Amino acid sequence: MSRRLFESLATTEPLDDLFSDASMLAAMLRFESALARVEARLGVIPAAAADAIERAADPAAFDAAAIARAARASGTITQPLVEMLLARVRDANPDAATFVHWGATSQDVSDTALVLCLARAAAILAADHSRLRAGLRRTSERHAGTVMLARTLMQPAPPTTFGLKAAGWYGAVTRTGTRMMDAFGEASVLQFGGASGTLAALGSNGATVAAALAKELDLGLPDAPWHSHRDRLATLVAACGVYVGAIGKIARDVALLMQFEVAEAAEPGGGSSTMPHKRNPAGCAVALAAATRVPGLVADVLAGMPQEHERGLGNWHAEAVNVVSIVQATGAALAAIAGVIEGLGVDSARMRANIAATGGLVFAEKAMMLLAPKLGREAAAQHIKNAMNTASREGQSFLTALGAIPEVTAALSAAELISLDAPEQYLGCAEEFRRKLLDAE
Repeated sequence: MSRRLFESLATTEPLDDLFSDASMLAAMLRFESALARVEARLGVIPAAAADAIERAADPAAFDAAAIARAARASGTITQPLVEMLLARVRDANPDAATFVHWGATSQDVSDTALVLCLARAAAILAADHSRLRAGLRRTSERHAGTVMLARTLMQPAPPTTFGLKAAGWYGAVTRTGTRMMDAFGEASVLQFGGASGTLAALGSNGATVAAALAKELDLGLPDAPWHSHRDRLATLVAACGVYVGAIGKIARDVALLMQFEVAEAAEPGGGSSTMPHKRNPAGCAVALAAATRVPGLVADVLAGMPQEHERGLGNWHAEAVNVVSIVQATGAALAAIAGVIEGLGVDSARMRANIAATGGLVFAEKAMMLLAPKLGREAAAQHIKNAMNTASREGQSFLTALGAIPEVTAALSAAELISLDAPEQYLGCAEEFRRKLLDAE
């Protein structure tokens, strides 16, 4: 089985294409071409040399498989690429070959190429993030008054609304998505420092070339090269990890609501290879797979942050594959859960039926709040406990048993007794919280 089949649930087609060999080669060669252009423009290298380098930097002419094989010996994918570029330039213009990769180092090329791909990935994620937020907002508005059981420690609790639940999802992905997109922006900076991070090979032109190169590549210009300072990338992957966790929360909730014995909501889902009756939470599965996998990858990136001196050994070599995997998994989770929410079916009648199926037990708190001020806390608690025991023993509802206790009927009005199990009358600030979550950005 090919490796790509195993990875099919861990990315999306746009992100798979973005981080493909062809795309990475194009990004690396874009760096080399841009470097030559700005150096020629600033008089650092001859214009003819820059022209020759640009003509030679055709991604279609480079063998990614050969570069990969050579990289295992050189410890970097840049060196074999530069050697191929050098050979192509030398064949066309021997004098121009001198100025290939002028003043740069291998890590400048690979880091900047990764950043260029990450900047494009941000746009892909942003589109699906907008889809998800729009879907969650629509769902919350549509179900603002749809009552359902809240569930705490996996057990029935006093009612809430599905609109508030969806608004909670919306708030989490909005907050974490904003931080993630900010982190993408902060990470979209040029890497250009030369051998020791000082650009000494370019003399007094170093800072000028760096500024022009950043502008040429449409990247931010950092205060200094960041070869062994990986905080921006670490912040990005950590933000992705938190965002994927927020997505995983949605997937977990939907999958639980989709269980046969709950049956309150259902995503479009997928079929089973052997059981025709099944409608599996397929989108939730993809999102939860990412939420399971990403934290470990984030930990690997964080573990690689303590790097040696001006350029590390092994740490950043391990980093790129993890960064790419994290971003791809984030995209897979996001696209999957956006589809889940856009196709989500909600059974409001079943939600109300599940409240009723508790026999009023979830309103024990409400009964306590009504009785305690009139009978005292201990007496109220004892009456409620007695009603619960009677209901369990005699197979009747909690509210029927409670209403049969003379002290209770004496303490509560007829209206209070009748409305005791009305979920709409025990929602507290649910709507206020829902609106605040949707209004917050």
